[in-house]
Amino acid sequence: MEIPKILESKTKIRFQDCDPFNHLNNASYFNYLINAREDQLIANYNLDIYQHGKERGKSWVVGSHQIAYLKPATLMETVTIDSQLINYGDRNLLVEIRMWNEDKTALKAILWSSFVYFDLIKLSSAKHSEDLLELFKNAVLPIEQTSFEERAQSFRLQKTV
Repeated sequence: MEIPKILESKTKIRFQDCDPFNHLNNASYFNYLINAREDQLIANYNLDIYQHGKERGKSWVVGSHQIAYLKPATLMETVTIDSQLINYGDRNLLVEIRMWNEDKTALKAILWSSFVYFDLIKLSSAKHSEDLLELFKNAVLPIEQTSFEERAQSFRLQKTV
């Protein structure tokens, strides 16, 4: 089954999320990036993680975040956010999410988020079901770099920042 591997959407940087310099506040990047990924999953894979949690009693929790801030996102700027699954296991996911200027010529931030599949009843990690593993197998788009630092540096060297 052929499905998109890089998911993309656009959003506008809002006043309440900016610092006195009209730059997106560092903590707000997480909200923009994760919210975009959640919306992209619904639009592209018909996967609503909150509905999934209600129906199956399992969902994903954040294991860790690694972020590099490369260029400021500014007040009322339209940004493009793209994301991809770069690795997965029977209990975990590793997702890369990137924030660009609108036409994707300047990278503003890159985030790696690891997620753990979690049983909301037993309060412990859980194994992904076969249907989820099949989705991940079709959606995964591995990258060459093996560490976040290498990946961020590769974008710096491409002069996209």
